[in-house]
Amino acid sequence: MNTTEKKCDIGLIGLAVMGENLVLNMESHDFKVAVFNRTVSKVDDFMNARAKGKNIVGCHSIEELVANLEKPRKIFLLVKAGKAVDDFIELVIPHLEKGDIIIDGGNSHYPDSIRRTKYVESKGLLFIGTGVSGGEEGALKGPSIMPGGSAAAWPHVKEIFQSVSAKVADGSPCCEWLGNDGAGHFVKMVHNGIEYGDMQMICEAYSIMRNALGMEPAEISKTFGEWNKGELDSYLIEITRDILAKVDDETGKPMVDVIVDKAGQKGTGRWTSLAALDFGVPAPTIVEAVFARAMSAIKDERLSAAKKLSGPNTKFTGDKKAFLEQLRQALFASKICSYAQGYQLMRAAATEQNWDLNYGDIALMWRGGCIIRAQFLGNIKEAFDNKPDLQNLLLDDYFKKAIEKSQAGWRKVIATAVEYGIPVPAFCSALAYYDGYRSPVLPANLLQAQRDYFGAHTYERLDKPAGEFFHTNWTGRGGDTVSTTYNV
Repeated sequence: MNTTEKKCDIGLIGLAVMGENLVLNMESHDFKVAVFNRTVSKVDDFMNARAKGKNIVGCHSIEELVANLEKPRKIFLLVKAGKAVDDFIELVIPHLEKGDIIIDGGNSHYPDSIRRTKYVESKGLLFIGTGVSGGEEGALKGPSIMPGGSAAAWPHVKEIFQSVSAKVADGSPCCEWLGNDGAGHFVKMVHNGIEYGDMQMICEAYSIMRNALGMEPAEISKTFGEWNKGELDSYLIEITRDILAKVDDETGKPMVDVIVDKAGQKGTGRWTSLAALDFGVPAPTIVEAVFARAMSAIKDERLSAAKKLSGPNTKFTGDKKAFLEQLRQALFASKICSYAQGYQLMRAAATEQNWDLNYGDIALMWRGGCIIRAQFLGNIKEAFDNKPDLQNLLLDDYFKKAIEKSQAGWRKVIATAVEYGIPVPAFCSALAYYDGYRSPVLPANLLQAQRDYFGAHTYERLDKPAGEFFHTNWTGRGGDTVSTTYNV
């Protein structure tokens, strides 16, 4: 290497689809990038094809990669989440100096990023765990980037990250520092959980159109196209329109009709569900979306059960146009509830983990580049800009009015789906969440009595100060000993 030549601004390890595209994105924004891949032949393939003639340096070893980097060195890992990240951190550390930065841009679980931040900092280095959303196209043209970790690292990567990220209409980057240790990957995890909910709700709307209204994919595609012009305007609605219009070249059938109805998942929706349980936050729509994928996966059992279990055989006789508007309202109202759950989860985690999350900034980050990008994220940003301590999106005037407007249609759609035997777990759980949240009294008083009856778990009384606990000898045979009071 010519020692007078400018060294690289950043190095990237992991030349799969996302890695290649992110490198090309960085280079197109005038950053010089060094690249390495464990299978070294991939480096040569990349340099001889997509990277040919570009300001990219191919490296055949970690030593060579590090030698090509400006200080403080910045090494971006885009490798499979889990052990591979830890392995590369160990391989890279011996070649780095105090103040150098290791960046994990994969879909890592946030507790791993908490652990890695502490470990890397103990070596005198800095760590960033960042969510990157937008898939292949986003990586190339501008993803949503959600960084957290060692705060001291942010000034050194800010220009690169914000330059290559997606931009909203006013030019604001869909990237901002989120907080310490695992904050970035936590926000990315919640993004993916909301994504699970969004996708499931869209699928339920499709299923109702197909199975209750008897609509064919081409007609459903047009409906989604119309919906994408209004308040449901979003990337997922847009691609659903395109998917349903696609015809299979081999069979001439709608493409969606030749795809097996078994959904895959990589774990981030499950992580979000587990986090909701860990933090004691109601997130039923996200959880039901995960379970819906699990239900789809037992295809053979469903085929067998379909021959033995019966359901209703009802045909739609109502006003199709009016019902489609109600269905649109149901989708929008359910979507609001799904996002409300995600934001509640982030608020609970931020409190426990000491993260100073800016919820308006998060909405801005999700406005472009990412999978859940949608028009109404602007309304979410506005809601938190107006009231940073907003407890729940449902309490914001815009969303409160939107639910009020949609509520009758939402309930009608769910009742119709139940009547027709069409499973709509996400729609149902979103409505149950809304009804639960607006209820001043829930039947948990009976539940507490049950717990006290069989386990002496005690209860609070309405006519006594909060925090005082009581026990009733329900059978007359029990004693006065009670269980300790605590909440998991």
